[in-house]
Amino acid sequence: MPDPQASFPRRQAATRRFTLGAPRRPSVSPDGARVVLLRSRAGDDPVTCLWLLDVATGEEHVLVDPRDLDVPGEEDLPPEERARRERVREQSGGVVEYALDAAARLAVFVLSGRAFTVDLAPGARPEALPVDGPVVDPRPDPTGARVAFVRGGTLHVHERATATTHVLAGPEAADGLGVTWGLAEFVAAEEMNRYRGYWWSPDGSQLAVARVDDAPVTRWWIADPAHPERRPTEMPYPAAGTPNAAVSLHLVDLDGTRVPVELPAGTEYLADVGWDTHDLLVTVSTRDQRRVDVLRVDPDTGAAERVAGEVDDDWVDLVAGVPAHLPDGALVRCGDRDDTRRLLVDDEPVTPPGLQVRGVADVDGETVLVTASERPEDVTVWAWSRREGARRVSPAYGVWSGRRAGGTTVLAGGDLDSDGTRTTVLRADGSTLPVASHALSPGLEPAVRRVATAAGGPSVAVLLPRGHVPGSAKLPVLLDPYGGPHSQRVLAARGAFLTSQWFADQGFAVVVADGRGTPGRGPAYERAVRGDVAGPVLDDQVAALHAAAEQVGDLDLDRVGIRGWSFGGYLAALAVLRRPDVFHAAVAGAPVTDWRLYDTHYTERYLGHPDEDPEAYARTSLLGDPATASPVRPLMLVHGLADDNVVAAHTLQLSSSLLAAGYPHTVLPLSGVTHMTPQEVVAENLLLLQVSFLREALG
Repeated sequence: MPDPQASFPRRQAATRRFTLGAPRRPSVSPDGARVVLLRSRAGDDPVTCLWLLDVATGEEHVLVDPRDLDVPGEEDLPPEERARRERVREQSGGVVEYALDAAARLAVFVLSGRAFTVDLAPGARPEALPVDGPVVDPRPDPTGARVAFVRGGTLHVHERATATTHVLAGPEAADGLGVTWGLAEFVAAEEMNRYRGYWWSPDGSQLAVARVDDAPVTRWWIADPAHPERRPTEMPYPAAGTPNAAVSLHLVDLDGTRVPVELPAGTEYLADVGWDTHDLLVTVSTRDQRRVDVLRVDPDTGAAERVAGEVDDDWVDLVAGVPAHLPDGALVRCGDRDDTRRLLVDDEPVTPPGLQVRGVADVDGETVLVTASERPEDVTVWAWSRREGARRVSPAYGVWSGRRAGGTTVLAGGDLDSDGTRTTVLRADGSTLPVASHALSPGLEPAVRRVATAAGGPSVAVLLPRGHVPGSAKLPVLLDPYGGPHSQRVLAARGAFLTSQWFADQGFAVVVADGRGTPGRGPAYERAVRGDVAGPVLDDQVAALHAAAEQVGDLDLDRVGIRGWSFGGYLAALAVLRRPDVFHAAVAGAPVTDWRLYDTHYTERYLGHPDEDPEAYARTSLLGDPATASPVRPLMLVHGLADDNVVAAHTLQLSSSLLAAGYPHTVLPLSGVTHMTPQEVVAENLLLLQVSFLREALG
């Protein structure tokens, strides 16, 4: 257990931001009688176990503790699994993913490349699947009779009754290097939240399988300069304006017979596949993402028919969990109507205007469970049915998620009034069952003050040092944003502000703002950055700063710093280079500095294709800014050299531009570190070094 006297940065790093020991990834059995979940045994234990919860009695059973199994450590993960964990930002070890059969009687999971099965019953023992490794993404068929998995880019099926394994789909002699079957390509996993590449039919007789050919994709090489003896890692990276992987979908019978799915001309992205007893539904998108189609596919012929879709002049967002079906076959999906992302049933909006649907968690009989926002800082869980309409089932305040099956609902979330995540089972009879969490308390209570802005202005929160006496002193200011699409920082959850409060307690007034482009405020607010992810975003941070100074007081606008990571790192560097009159120092972590170096799906959604709109790339690139930046402000650039998402070339090219302009700056390279920083010492010292740099820079 971390020393309770240890610094907050050390405790936060050791506990993976105080998430270890908390229940996560719950699944509910179709009859609503059992809940499967992941949880480590303690708040400082990074080894995740698989648990079974009896809904009626509340009894919990450990199904799998990886320490009881003879498996190597995490250092023996196959490359495909390491890549998957990087895409989902997984920082724990042990059982971090599992798949169930249709009845939730069998679970399949993988440890260090070895596949295991376990019956979902108290006292059941895990059994190793008798197949050679390394195994990636094992999944049982709906009947539990077979387990499919990927090895070496080839899809295999293991028959449990006969303990035999055969290749179902894999590269053939005519294929070049880089062809895989059953895996998600980079942009699908990084940007579309599609982490898998095959899907079982409801009866287990067929699979829909993605074939990925990354031969067209440009090869990048990621080296570790601290270890010149190691061979650089080759990576196909589809940067903006360059070719994507060629992805096709095939229907494969258990005897290996393949039928290609006839995807429409102009389809660039395979966004999702869903296969239930009604239909095989495939969601596809054009490269410019202005059109997303839902296709019904004939499992016998592969013929595809468009049954729904969305078109938008800017882009169409992909929404998790849909399309799906109600029991009567009605199609459930989401679309933008009345500047609101709404739940649609057979194209009719069924959730009210102003309730922004974030995602669909489950369809349980006639009930659809969604996450949605009435206010941008709250994410709550709602249930919709024809009989009852839309009703909130979670607290009205906070950030919540949910799962539902068989009338049983699992809610998980929290708010600003309590630590960590609370998980509760709502039984079908209306009674509740709390699920234990072993997560440690941060011992830090953020004092969050909301700041009002003009209509259409950013969402703003301010945190002052605990114990600060109003009027006693002017405080240096630190902006702590993400500021870009897909992510919010101003949320009604204590965990969202822990690091910001720690920075405040070091003597700063911390301002956190979500400006145009961030989610939760409606499609128009998100689309305000189309063609320019620099100007509106930076303007909103300046507006947030001035609003905070006017309403809170004690903010010293002559000493303003800004810090951020990823898009937030881009925003931090952008701030001191383009608005040095406002910002006096910056820490830019893993910043995107030239959008031509970032991936196709994300970048082209906002800036278009670089050949069609080069001006959008020119006005958002940082590489030309150092020559015109005046006055020069202190800037620290931090980057993991093993980052395969925002590669280190971003920081190195900006550093070269800064040097050429005579702009002094600091570069902190992190050897062996990816876009995440899970290493305990690295995560702790990064915070301490940032504070030291900002204190010196701001005087």
